[in-house]
Amino acid sequence: MDIRENPGPKLEGELRRGALVLAVLSQLREVQYGYSLRQALAQRGMPIEEGTLYPLLRRLEAQGVLASEWRIEDGPPRRYYRLNDAGEALLAELTGTWNALVHTMAGLIGSGK
Repeated sequence: MDIRENPGPKLEGELRRGALVLAVLSQLREVQYGYSLRQALAQRGMPIEEGTLYPLLRRLEAQGVLASEWRIEDGPPRRYYRLNDAGEALLAELTGTWNALVHTMAGLIGSGK
C-alpha cells in the first residue's frame, strides 16, 4: 500500500510565504521594530518566525522600499522600520494585484471548474 504524506500543510506554507511581503508592508505604514511587527502580524492571524522576518526586512530595505533607523528608547537599541515613498507605491501596487488575484480565485473556486 502506497501511503503518501498529505501535501496540504506544505502547500499552505507556500501560499502563506507568497503573502508575507504584502503582510509586512501593510504593517509598516507606521514605524515598528522587529518584535512589535511580529506581534502585530501574529495578532492579525499572520504569525512569522524571526528567522523569516529579519532577512525579509533586510531584503526589503536593500531593495529600497523601507527606511530604518536605530533608536534607544526605554531599553536596548532597536532598529525601527517604516515604508518610504517607494514602499508606499509598492504596497499600493501589490494590494491591487492581491485584490485582483482574490477576485480571480473566488471566481475559479466558486465556479467549481
